[in-house]
Order: sequence, then structure tokens, then C-alpha cells
Amino acid sequence: MQGLLLAGRYRLGETIGSGGMGRVWRARDEVLHRAVAVKELTAAQWVQQADREVLLTRTQTEARAQAQINHSAVVTVHDVVEYDDRPWIVMELVEGHSLADAVRDQGRIEPREAARIGLWVLRALSAAHGAGVLHRDIKPGNVLLSEDGRVLLTDFGIASIEGDSTITRTGEVVGSVDYLAPERVSGANPGPAADLWALGATLYTAVEGTSPFRRTSPLGTMQAVVTEEPAPAAYAGALGPVISALLHKDPQARPEAAEAEQMLAEAAEGRRPGAAQAYVPTTLHEGPTRTAPTPLSGHGEGGTPGQAPGPASGRPGSGRPGHATPATPYGTSPSYGTSPSYGASASYATPAPHHAGATATQTGPHTGRRRWPRVVALCAAAALLGGGAVFGYLQLRDDGGTRAESGSGQDKDGKGTGNVVGGIPKDWVRVHDVEGFSLMLPKGWERRVDGSQIDYTPDGGRHFVRIGVDRSPDYDNPYLHQLALEKKVTRLPQYRRLHLNSNTFRDGPGSLWEFSWKAGANDTTKGPRRAISQTYISGANVEYAIYMSAPEGDWTKTRKQFDAVLRGWRD
Repeated sequence: MQGLLLAGRYRLGETIGSGGMGRVWRARDEVLHRAVAVKELTAAQWVQQADREVLLTRTQTEARAQAQINHSAVVTVHDVVEYDDRPWIVMELVEGHSLADAVRDQGRIEPREAARIGLWVLRALSAAHGAGVLHRDIKPGNVLLSEDGRVLLTDFGIASIEGDSTITRTGEVVGSVDYLAPERVSGANPGPAADLWALGATLYTAVEGTSPFRRTSPLGTMQAVVTEEPAPAAYAGALGPVISALLHKDPQARPEAAEAEQMLAEAAEGRRPGAAQAYVPTTLHEGPTRTAPTPLSGHGEGGTPGQAPGPASGRPGSGRPGHATPATPYGTSPSYGTSPSYGASASYATPAPHHAGATATQTGPHTGRRRWPRVVALCAAAALLGGGAVFGYLQLRDDGGTRAESGSGQDKDGKGTGNVVGGIPKDWVRVHDVEGFSLMLPKGWERRVDGSQIDYTPDGGRHFVRIGVDRSPDYDNPYLHQLALEKKVTRLPQYRRLHLNSNTFRDGPGSLWEFSWKAGANDTTKGPRRAISQTYISGANVEYAIYMSAPEGDWTKTRKQFDAVLRGWRD
């Protein structure tokens, strides 16, 4: 077909690209005397009539969607012409190659350059979303790198235009499965956040040289997208926390475009984005024996409050090479939980669920120079052997040791107003604890202490947040600590690890541990419970554990609250 003249105007030259759906030709506009690119829909020639109509409609949608976006980082559509009963798209010709080509040829892209590329793709997406267009197929092959240094987004072939009826048939998955957001795989209607997820996966591929979720089959890949976390990005540098934030499983927990743009701009300058630390990462490192060279922050889902030992979930931060942290389980608060508690003083324990009865304290085995922290041993004993604790209680107040600042929150039942700023409900309040940390909580949550742990609860311990503070950590990293703690709680009735992964949180080595178990008759809440714990070591070498637990039936709401608690955490 070389030399063919389309619409009496566009003369085809050589092919410059091809894929399963079409072929791209270099061509010359004989009227304006300029080089252009022409996209031919080859797949329409070989399919049945019903499928052919769908493909043609998609091509027309692509041209219309791309033409609606006026931005220098979006490849311009000049024209659509008919030939051989098929539409052909005439576009701006970009002299260069794709990001996929660059990764294949170079192995990986330097983090600062990848951040610059991501910044321009994000700007293109913002323009598209502003025009009511979702791209739905962001991937390295659709990011073009021109010879003059420009970055352009192309191929809106499966774009969705606001107001259009869907052209996707029931049960059909469109797009590259490696880069489909979890909500798309699950069948939910995607929004702009789905494109941001795909951008995060694209940037991961750029810096690591491999797709984060690709498995040996499309089905395995889609399952990994929904249920697994990618291996920590060892080469991401300052871009790591941004990738983690974009790859959050929950679309509502991902940063919005404006905030992501600021993060990418800082990463492009080689600075670690501070705002990225407010997001719970999704890039978790699965498996107790793996240590990531540069772990990304990850987050897991939380457990139910009040009963069994449990860890708190973590958020992405800049990783320290060679550090993986364990999450430590702990239980409900003094008289209302089933698990032991983290200590608020120097050494803290990961509480395991505790039962009514006397608490037991004991020293644990040594592992090299490590020892079982006193509070950890107490928690483990309480969780496994049964034991109760008597907790004092302190109402939040506007002055004094524990004070509240105006913020956003929820009532005692945890019901929010629906107004959220930066991932935190507007009506929550900032609570400054006498132990030196502060966190955002719903109004009305009460502080309870027993000398070894600090709990905040709206209902006497059925749901609660527990904070552990260890100013002299006994483990090199939180991941090892959580692994050790888990050994003490595996005997809980129906204990099940949901995940235990190293991550980074607030630029420190961390670990996220989530688990479930069945609370007994002596516990505050009888029946299935879940818990989640984010443990990390701060720059001042203080180990913090942020733990939340609730009945399994309330976990969806509790998990969202846990994310908000992490976003508002300050040590």
C-alpha cells in the first residue's frame, strides 16, 4: 500500500509501527506539504461484522477524543478519512521512539528522567480529564519520546468520552492487562484515578525495566493487579513514593492530579516528594525472607479493632537499602481487646489479643543481640495465654496533655461527613499526645492507657487505634520485629496472615502486617476480627507502631479510617 493516496491528499510512505489492532504509516500531506502519521485499523479486515462495527466505533471515538484535547503533550489529530470502508486517522508525526522502546533498549530509565516523562504524561491526562476523556490504555508503548525532548501521549483507541454510551460488551476487558487499575479488573466504572494507576505502573516499568504485575498468563496478571503488591522498586529513588501513591489499590486513596503533579515535579528535580508520605503505598514486598534494595512504601488492609494482635498499615516513603520491616501484632486495649498492647514507653510490644484475666509479663528468647521487648512479651502472653488489663481513660480536651485542634472527623460511630481534604475527613481533629506524636482522629474518641500502650477508641475498645513507641529498638528493622511477634500470635484461634510486607513509611524502614482471627467469648467482641499495623523507625531512631483493629464486619469502614490516620500521623 506504500504510495497509496488517501482522500486525494495523504500519500503513504513506509510503516513506522504496528500492533494487534492497527498499523501506523509515515505519510505526506500533499496539500500542506508536511509529514504526518496515518493510523490504519487493520484488525477490522479480519473480524466478523459485529466485531468490525465495534472496532470502527472505537476508532472514531479515538479520533474524536484525541481531537478534543488541546495540549502540547497530546499527539494532535489532523483528520479522519474513509478508505476501504474503514476510518484512517491522520495525526501529528512524532520523530522519535516510545517509552517502551527506550526501556527495551536501555534496560531502565533514570528516576529523574522517568519523573520528567511522568510529569508530562500527567499534564496530558489532566487536559484529557478536563475535556471529559478517559484514556484507559496508559502504558509505555503509548508514551512517545520525540527527538527534540518532548513527551507526548497517544493512542486513545479505547478512550471513554463523558456522555457517550459504552461500546464495550459485557464481560469484555479492553486495554493492556498489565496496566489495568484494580477497579477496572473488578468491573467497576473507572474514573480519572484509573488512568493515574496506569501511570504509576508505567513509571514502575520505566525505572525497573519490568512490568510490576505481569505474570505468565493474562488471568494471572489480572489477579495480581487486584490481590498482590509489586516487588519493591529497587531503582526508583525519589520517584519511589510517588509510584507507591499512584498504585494504591483504593482509587479514592490515590493522589489527585494536581498533587501528583507536584510530587513528580519534585522527583524530577531529584528531591523526595514530601506530599507522597501522606499516602499509604500499595507496593508491598511479599514474603518474610525478601529484603528490598530500595523498598517502596506499601500498605495493607487493616483488621478489626479490639481483639487480636495486629499491626498497623504503612505508607510509602523513601526506602533505605537493605531494610525490611516487620509488622507487629497487638491486641485490643486494656479491658476491651483480645490482644496485648504496644508500649508507650521505651520498649513497646505488639499486642496480641487479650482476654479477661491477669496480664502476664515475661522475657522472651534472644536472637543474637536482640531480645523480646518487655512489652512485646507482655502482649504476646496476654494474647496467647489470656489476660486482662486495667486501663485508665482520658477524654480528649482542648488544652493540656492531650489536646485537639480543629480538623475533620467522625462521630463516635465513625460516620463521616463525606467531606475529605487530603484523604482525611474534614471534621476530624488533630490530637497531640503527651508521648510526643500527633494524629488525626474522629471527634469524641477517648484516650486509654495502662503504662505500656496508648489506645484511642470511640466505643470502649470494640474499635480502636493503638500506638506503640519504642525509643530503643531491639531489632534492626520493623519487618524482623513483626516476624518475631507473629510467632507469638499464630496460636490465636483461626489466626490467618493476610500479608506481612516490608515497606517504607515517612522516609524510614517500615513494615505492614495485616491479619485476622476469631475472638473468644471473653473478648470485647466475640467472633471474627481483623487488625492492621504499620511499624516504622523514624529519623530519630524511634520505632513507632500504628495499629488498628475492629470486628471483621466493620472492616471496610475501619480500613478507610486507618488510611486517614496514617495520612495525618506526625512523629
